Amino acid sequence: MSQAKRYNTFSDELKRVFGCKVQRISVDAGFTCPNRDGTLDREGCIFCGESGSGAYSIRPELSVAAQVEDGKEVMRRKYRAEKFIAYFQAYSNTYAPVEHLRALFDEALSVPGVVGIIAATRPDCLPDPVLDYLAQLGEQTYLWLELGLQSIHDKSLALINRRHDYACFVDALERAKARGIRVCAHVILGLPGESREEMLAMAGELNRLGVDGVKLHLLHVMKGTRLAEMYGRGEVELLDRDGYAGLVCDFLELLDPAILIHRLTGDGGRDNLVAPLWSLHKFEVLNLIDAELERRASRQGIRCSS
Repeated sequence: MSQAKRYNTFSDELKRVFGCKVQRISVDAGFTCPNRDGTLDREGCIFCGESGSGAYSIRPELSVAAQVEDGKEVMRRKYRAEKFIAYFQAYSNTYAPVEHLRALFDEALSVPGVVGIIAATRPDCLPDPVLDYLAQLGEQTYLWLELGLQSIHDKSLALINRRHDYACFVDALERAKARGIRVCAHVILGLPGESREEMLAMAGELNRLGVDGVKLHLLHVMKGTRLAEMYGRGEVELLDRDGYAGLVCDFLELLDPAILIHRLTGDGGRDNLVAPLWSLHKFEVLNLIDAELERRASRQGIRCSS
């Protein structure tokens, strides 16, 4: 458990592993997605914009190595980072043949100061040969697989047009874990139609499945998405700031304290965000979560039944 926080932070884990400040650098390596290229659909998930679910400051016209070098300078100035992890974030970053993945990941690892890889992807983009390669890569460098779950409820996955079900996620997770690959599950809180109880039930499932990390994200609306169209028609109700902070605290209390917290909120690019605008003030949200846990004299896992 973090000395500064009441939950088990990924940043503290990186300090333990590497002995210094380590920052992630987002990379757009030109991937697409089976939900975009016509394999499953061309519409994508309802929340996903033209640039995918990625950082909006990425410069995809640059090579992978140049993107990492560009990010290094920012992270040194902003956070005094000494080492870096290349975070392959935009779209589905295992949706390619093994040799193509190897070339991209090796390029990132060739940049001085890069000590690891995070690959974000969908559970239906992990055939066994790709997982075999990732397992080998994990023996050579610090590796995380960030796996998009979003929800454990099939009704929600259908509504957001994921084009896979919860069983697909479980299968991919189990095959990854069998190979010793660290897995961080990506979860969205506030999906349309989900009750508070249904959202909190995800914590117990993540405990049962034995994920290594969790990334929480509030549902937010970006320009040019089908979610934006739904929001404009009044079909989507978003969480308010205090409600979200309280929900996150409830979630953390139910979550196994051994699970690493990679993120507790998210923010879209200022130029692309429709709502909620409070999500732009990320540190205010994190401070609210910290204050609420302190007010409750609570911490991650305090209500975990496992």
